[in-house]
Amino acid sequence: MHHPILRKHSHLRNVKHHLSATAPIIVPTRRKTALVICCMVVLCLTLPSCSISYKFNGASIDYAKVKSIAISDFPNNAALVYPQLSNDLSQGIRDIYQRQTRLQVTNRGGDMELSGEITGYTLTPMAIAADSYSAETKLTITIKVHFTNNIAPEESFDKTYTAFQTFDSSQMLTDVQEELCAIMIKELAENIYNDTVARW
Repeated sequence: MHHPILRKHSHLRNVKHHLSATAPIIVPTRRKTALVICCMVVLCLTLPSCSISYKFNGASIDYAKVKSIAISDFPNNAALVYPQLSNDLSQGIRDIYQRQTRLQVTNRGGDMELSGEITGYTLTPMAIAADSYSAETKLTITIKVHFTNNIAPEESFDKTYTAFQTFDSSQMLTDVQEELCAIMIKELAENIYNDTVARW
């Protein structure tokens, strides 16, 4: 015969086991996590103390202060002149600021100003083949750049930039210079961009 107190204790254990087995486990859901993150973002955007300096495609620019950049044409003052180089270089530099920043690109009167000139367009023999003739030729573009930051004058500078490409000496310059110049203009524009607004 079972004692009544033992039966009562056994019943209590069974009730506790049943409750622990059926109690829901509270686990944060992805929806709740996303909601918390959204609330934090909205809160930051609405607070006046949040920064108004943005990083857009590598550029660190305070758009509340800097709204425009004036880019002048780069005249070709090299001894060897490729006629379309001046226009292609000037446009290539403008394009990178238009694509990768929110700055208004103008010809004059910007918060930042960029000007310069093409000072060198040279051909140099490179590797010498077994027949004592050059197997490759190096094409080099050299430009001088003057950058003025009217908002932060301490960031202004003057600098010389150089880019080069090589090609097989059996090829004529006229056959390859358009392609090679496009590569060098892209490199020059990226280097100028990095020094002026990205500062990597």
